[in-house]
Amino acid sequence: MPIQPILRYPHPVLKKLCNRVDQIDTLIHTLVADLVDTMVAGPGSVGVAAPQIGVTLRVCVVDVSKNRFGKEHNHGLLLMVNPEIIARSGSATMREGCMSIPDYTGDVERSTEITLRFTEPDGAERQIETRGFEAVAIQHEMDHLDGVLFLDRVVSIKTGLFRRKNY
Repeated sequence: MPIQPILRYPHPVLKKLCNRVDQIDTLIHTLVADLVDTMVAGPGSVGVAAPQIGVTLRVCVVDVSKNRFGKEHNHGLLLMVNPEIIARSGSATMREGCMSIPDYTGDVERSTEITLRFTEPDGAERQIETRGFEAVAIQHEMDHLDGVLFLDRVVSIKTGLFRRKNY
């Protein structure tokens, strides 16, 4: 599948609430494959959500297994349709970046442990518990599905937003 261009802030699609997927069909399979290819091609990317490639559907992919922060605790490649967090606990502030906002990173407070439910592209329902970097990456991608960017969650615009030195 082809790598898709990433929309950049302030593109209006990035601020839209995405629609639930009612039926998993060829369109969804193609979308998931495009998201995976786009994530793998992105420099340092651990996830991509559908609105980042211009599609307002509740679909995202995450894989932190190759990142130094996610090597120890991960579920591998997660292909998530209609993901929802059903429980959360803990709190930590971590530095986040985003392919849609390539020039900045920011300190964002997130839950450190989450339980989430989603549908896989094969139609299987799945529920997982995750923590640490993987939990943070999932929350970041799920925010995209609600039109929320990490800029909206930066702990302090004055002290918690940083110009990226390299990408």
